[in-house]
Amino acid sequence: MKLYTSARAPNPRRVAMFIAEKGITGIDTELVDLGALQNRSPEFLAVNPFGRVPALALDDGRVLSETRAICTYLEGVYPEPNLMGDGYDDRAFIEMADRRIELYLFAGIANCIRHTHPGLAPLEQPQFADFGTSQGEKMRDTVRWLDGVLATQPYVAGQRFTIADITAFCALEFARGLMKFRPGAEGFEHVQAWRDRIAARPGASAG
Repeated sequence: MKLYTSARAPNPRRVAMFIAEKGITGIDTELVDLGALQNRSPEFLAVNPFGRVPALALDDGRVLSETRAICTYLEGVYPEPNLMGDGYDDRAFIEMADRRIELYLFAGIANCIRHTHPGLAPLEQPQFADFGTSQGEKMRDTVRWLDGVLATQPYVAGQRFTIADITAFCALEFARGLMKFRPGAEGFEHVQAWRDRIAARPGASAG
């Protein structure tokens, strides 16, 4: 298998952290330079017509794109340690937590950065600064909700580390880097404590 990825981008980091947490080895990687717009080259568009990373080329010639689809495939091939749920009940609640993070936290952070950060201008045209600013404010509502969740349980989806923690961590690290967002500085003490625990995991340095 070959993973098309990119340095510092949050979705590739999610897959890299998922791979690291599972201890998967032997996947080749190819870096796609987003700053140089390599993701829009004819060569890469032949891999993923939407020009997005990550993408996983399978040994049989097929290509999987979309972060969660890649993780679902890897979970099936490498079932342990389990990160996406054991049985339909567990899987459903972990997916709910992961999708909430993806839709309401990750997307808000990404929209804020894409539409307000000058470094993202080549990738996001046109930029709408007012929209981006409003997304940055709304994502804090989700962080407030998450702070309440983490006040009652150690991980995003419950009592153990799962893909939902990976999604949340990579989203907040993206905000940490380009929005200068620090949960603890804004009163989200439970999120900050959780973030610091996850950052200490070996898999957090992947990507």
